[in-house]
Amino acid sequence: MNDPTATRPALAPLRPLADSSPSAVVAGFIAMLTGYTSSLVLMFQAGQAAGLTTAQISSWIWALSIGMAVCSIGLSLRYRTPVTVAWSTPGAALLITSLGGVSYGEAIGAYITCAVLVIICGMTGSFEKLIKRLPNSLAAGLLAGILFKIGSEIFIAAEHRTALVLAMFFTYLIIKRLSPRYAVLAALVIGTAISAALGLLNFSGFELQVAVPVWTTPAFSLAATISIGIPLFVVAMTSQNMPGIAVLRADGYQVPASPLISVTGIASLIIAPFGGHGINLAAISAAICTGPHAHENPAKRYTAALWCGIFYAIAGTFGATLAALFAALPKELVLSIAALALFGSIMNGLSNAMNEPKEREAALITFMVTASGFTLFSVGSAFWGIVAGVLTLLILNGGKKT
Repeated sequence: MNDPTATRPALAPLRPLADSSPSAVVAGFIAMLTGYTSSLVLMFQAGQAAGLTTAQISSWIWALSIGMAVCSIGLSLRYRTPVTVAWSTPGAALLITSLGGVSYGEAIGAYITCAVLVIICGMTGSFEKLIKRLPNSLAAGLLAGILFKIGSEIFIAAEHRTALVLAMFFTYLIIKRLSPRYAVLAALVIGTAISAALGLLNFSGFELQVAVPVWTTPAFSLAATISIGIPLFVVAMTSQNMPGIAVLRADGYQVPASPLISVTGIASLIIAPFGGHGINLAAISAAICTGPHAHENPAKRYTAALWCGIFYAIAGTFGATLAALFAALPKELVLSIAALALFGSIMNGLSNAMNEPKEREAALITFMVTASGFTLFSVGSAFWGIVAGVLTLLILNGGKKT
């Protein structure tokens, strides 16, 4: 059965609390943690390079967090599917070099331009048509390639904090054998306890402050549109939304793409004047919520995305102190727990990628290009992985009769 939600009666009442589980809560927290730690520093770097005030940067984080929270919770409840929304990490990296070249008002205008383009793409159904033509094996290879790099980071982390990482790794394996649904939770608890024992938790810079939204009146210029608006749109669609849909499809969730894209575009439009550079479907953090560690029942994994949205809202409310909070955790702990949570999704992706014999080579190339981190013309490896896989499929199988 392709659709995990098909086992539910169509009109069954929502029971998010009853459907939830400790593993779903942990998966939601890890998804949130992975999303923030992957690019929060990039946003601070971009903001500081552009001369933004602390209040403006705090408002930026607040806007993105609230937008992600509302969309993750709303879409997951609407489709009873673990739909996780995140900001664009490649987009944040893009802003480091481009944000300082225009006024902040013009940058806000470029964010709005990007959001409008995303809305048009979603409402016209053009993105949906493109996704439906993508073979499942290539989507699975794309998923595995996206997740491979962060999954392998646990072994790099072991070079620096060997005892911490190995303790988490073997805890995961032992509990995986005894009670699989609590394996990631046990690894997180042990990792936190060991970090505390080794004096690696540092909360000295932590001070609780509520974020205050700061409105910036948008301005529009051709320079900002070319340098920020259009590149952000390309990055959002190719490096975030396409992999995000692939993650859902690879794990069997056949959710219509157009409404998801349209909703994230509308939310991006609303939060832009408060500094949000745009939100879109998550890929890496989404896989944490769609994978088997989130819940043993695929039809109840939507609760992991709900918890992720709740944690987004909490983190965004205190956006002014978010960086200090994450700085208190050892980097190796964050990398390791994210990697462990993704093991199941990586295995599923690789397995599904190799299912169809005639598509294996194309799926392998999709995986390899995506996993390489290859960037060309400021477009990330996820897009080029799909391009390489489709070209391989056309060259090897194009025109052949089945």
